Amino acid sequence: MEVTTRNKRKKYIQRVFFVLLVLVAVNSGAAYLHRRWDLTAEKRYTLTNSTKQLLRNLDAPVEIDVFLKGDYPAGFRQLAQSTRELLEEFSEYGRNNIRFRFITPGAHLPDSMRFAYQDSLVSKGIMPFNLQVQAEASEGLTEKLIFPGALLRYKGREMGVNLLQGQPGSDPLQALNSSAAMLEYRFTNAIYQLSLDEKPLVGYMLGHGEPVGPNVYDALRTLQLSYRLDTINLRLNPFIPREFGTIIFVKPLETFTEEDKLKIDQYVMNGGKVIWFISNLTSDTDSLHTANSFVALNRGLELEDLLFRYGARVNLDLIQDLQSDVMPLIVGNIDNKPQIQPVPFPFFPVFTPTGGHPIVKNMDVVLGRFTNSIDTITGGGIRKTILLASSARSRTINAPVRINLEDMKVQANPRQFMKSGIPAAVLLEGNFTSLFNHRLSAKQLQMVQQLSGVPYRSVTTEPNKMIVVGGADFITNAYSQKNGPLQMGVNEFNQEYVFANKEFFTNSLEYLTNTSGIMETRNRELVLRLLDAEKVKQQRGKWQLLAFAIPIGLVLLFAMVFNFVRQRRFSA
Repeated sequence: MEVTTRNKRKKYIQRVFFVLLVLVAVNSGAAYLHRRWDLTAEKRYTLTNSTKQLLRNLDAPVEIDVFLKGDYPAGFRQLAQSTRELLEEFSEYGRNNIRFRFITPGAHLPDSMRFAYQDSLVSKGIMPFNLQVQAEASEGLTEKLIFPGALLRYKGREMGVNLLQGQPGSDPLQALNSSAAMLEYRFTNAIYQLSLDEKPLVGYMLGHGEPVGPNVYDALRTLQLSYRLDTINLRLNPFIPREFGTIIFVKPLETFTEEDKLKIDQYVMNGGKVIWFISNLTSDTDSLHTANSFVALNRGLELEDLLFRYGARVNLDLIQDLQSDVMPLIVGNIDNKPQIQPVPFPFFPVFTPTGGHPIVKNMDVVLGRFTNSIDTITGGGIRKTILLASSARSRTINAPVRINLEDMKVQANPRQFMKSGIPAAVLLEGNFTSLFNHRLSAKQLQMVQQLSGVPYRSVTTEPNKMIVVGGADFITNAYSQKNGPLQMGVNEFNQEYVFANKEFFTNSLEYLTNTSGIMETRNRELVLRLLDAEKVKQQRGKWQLLAFAIPIGLVLLFAMVFNFVRQRRFSA
């Protein structure tokens, strides 16, 4: 009997040790060999191949401070949770090179130092958000300044990332959902920018009256943060150096000669990328400061033939849209004091991103000012993608266009705004053909080769791309006597909202300069699966009963069965 008891105890101990050994082996193996399955329909937790490759190639730690720690509303807590899940997924591929923490910016600093720290975040591009919260049930709403963003550090470099994407007039839940959909792109793009040993060289074109003052301060500053920036005077240089991967034309005012167009043409034929911000008519916001009315005329840039050859035409007109921003207007007088009221100004159209192209995917609306429409030319083997277009209530007015603020006092007639989707920005991709094909003499061909060091090309050897925008004020910024240069996409007369002009500008540049494939992460789309509020209200009692009664009933049923089995066992 004693031997039998000893054998049972020995077998029991052996089983315990075996189970412990299996558990240790499974946990040890899981630390090195494990697999994750993404069962969501839109592959919410699956990173793109370009992101995985970037994270695997990191050779130093990336330190990430996320400023989403605190007592926030449910929407911001969900955004923080989505950010945490994404960074945990990053850690799966970046291993120890991905380090992140969630903090409250300047929480333990005195007021003077905290304000300076918050100003430094703004200088790094992390914009604050004025959150309205209710401290106590008996008190009203109070305002709290938060910074829904992140600060990334890599090899001594820093970059700020905005995580919140606002959408004027849209559902806040949808706006937060769009923000969550853009998280992978924002973090991946920031890591990519920080990991570049040498940033792409971008040329800001001069020589035709292009602005260089405070009205392009934000655009030039944006370029300097992510690129090596230099200026090129087209008239003084015999050719555009090939070291410039992309050049930008912003609001040229003077006529382009045939020699100027030949330099641009050969730059494109040799693989150079161009972004055109063209205002064909003599209309700009500054004119509204000096007069209530003026006539917009043709500038005479003479770029029609060059852009036509590449597949687009910037028309001599202005777009008017009932979906527009506002202008302050004197609408009357009370006690001899002018009464100023913001009124919709159709010449300030608000453009909607079209299609699912990575440049404009998940992007907010973009503010335009005195914008020309764009036509695309059929044929030519060039793929045309409309990036920005007007609303369903818009129209065009051909030059000369009389602009009078007094006309804004009369409510616009919707029947006069019957056009829909008027293009304002277009992407051209393919093998471009030279404007000067079969037009140059042998002496001119020889001169081209002598000046540029490469022979004249009549067609691009590889597919190229360029972006044409029918307005320069997409990326110019207003200037405030009190605050200095404002951010692009801010209406100086209505500074309550920042439109997505800067995002459109930076996305366009990245698409032309970045060959890593990171832009594909912008195509991610998360589907909101919200409960039907009306159905929830109607069936509230039933679901409350099920939520409470079923768990309690199962516990009672288990107890009854357990007692019944126990009684049968011991009674036997």
